[in-house]
Amino acid sequence: MSEVENWGRVGGGWTAALGLANVAIWVGWYGPLQILLARQAEDFAPGTGMSKETLLAWVTGVGAVVSLAANPFFGALSDRTTARWGRRTPWIVAGAAGGALSLLLLAGAGGLWTMAVGWCLVQLTLNAAFAAVTAAVPDRVPRLQRGAVGGWLGAAQILGAVAGTGLATAAGGIAAGYAACAVFAVAGVLPYVLRYRDLRLGVADRPAWSWGSFVRGFWLSPRRYPDFGWAWLTRFLINLSNALVILYLLYYLRDRLRYDDPEQGVLILTAVNSVTLLATVVVGGVWSDRVGRRKPFVRWSGVLMAAATALLAAWQTWPSAIVVAALLGVALGVFMSVDFALMTDVLPKAGDRGKDLGVINVANALPQVAAPALAAPIVTYMGGYRVLYLVAAVIGLAGAVLVGRIKGVD
Repeated sequence: MSEVENWGRVGGGWTAALGLANVAIWVGWYGPLQILLARQAEDFAPGTGMSKETLLAWVTGVGAVVSLAANPFFGALSDRTTARWGRRTPWIVAGAAGGALSLLLLAGAGGLWTMAVGWCLVQLTLNAAFAAVTAAVPDRVPRLQRGAVGGWLGAAQILGAVAGTGLATAAGGIAAGYAACAVFAVAGVLPYVLRYRDLRLGVADRPAWSWGSFVRGFWLSPRRYPDFGWAWLTRFLINLSNALVILYLLYYLRDRLRYDDPEQGVLILTAVNSVTLLATVVVGGVWSDRVGRRKPFVRWSGVLMAAATALLAAWQTWPSAIVVAALLGVALGVFMSVDFALMTDVLPKAGDRGKDLGVINVANALPQVAAPALAAPIVTYMGGYRVLYLVAAVIGLAGAVLVGRIKGVD
């Protein structure tokens, strides 16, 4: 490498600036996912012959397919970038700017196809930024500080979800909501890219380029890298369980619980979830760093998430939704910080961190494809929300159990 990768422990300013960039990206995702896309689906569904649930599932599913390819692709490109500003910074800037323009396209959407194209562009561009932000952590952070930094990035993620939901709700309209999210997406990355130096890759250090090797590099054999494979699967299953809970939350409050103001209800549940998550996300990561262990934290947080989701299946009332939101926050906080650190511990090669973390991040995006495909028929034809949340609990529990198959990390 042109510069030494192990720069020692990172300071609070660096972590805060990278965390704010992460907040900006998640605002760009969660404002639409929690509120704005659902409202547009309601507006456009009558002219399409689809229900609002099916239309929303279709649009978010197609966008998630784009995300599946975009995250590892841009991660691999950042691994090979030799710009004077570093490997990751150019992609953070380009991704945030492109995401803002895509959100503005969504703001002016007049029908299903513009909505779908706009959301796919949001996924494409913001995943470029997210791949670079994620890869900056193993580039700069020592192993036994990654739980703490992962905790702060997890806190940033949930703050982004809250801020995005709040902006979308408070802006006063769909177009205004998208515009607010677009402005935040750009403004939030500026402190990091303007203040902090990125790791630079010299031309001589760049891996030899060929399209064949570039494409083949995205396949990481579970037989050759079993810990990487099991870690990927556990993250996928637990994220799928969580995605099944979140996807139709607005409709669940409106159609099943008959809550008077479902949009406000989503904001309340998101806030409750966020408070309890913030109470554990950094603590869990720091605790994991101090004891030098990852698997017990990931396993038991997954078990608690599965139990909370099962409670939502058994007890379908507004008070139960608040209790479940709180429990999921406690468990998800620990899971987000420690599982992130665990993932960085099982990366196969230092030179391919962006690409390999992109492959891992597929386990975040793929549930967005699988969740609509599972949830829509369950809610419509196979027993409704009670069955949906029971299925989600079983899937999450399977992910928690399979953590035990990872052998190279304690």
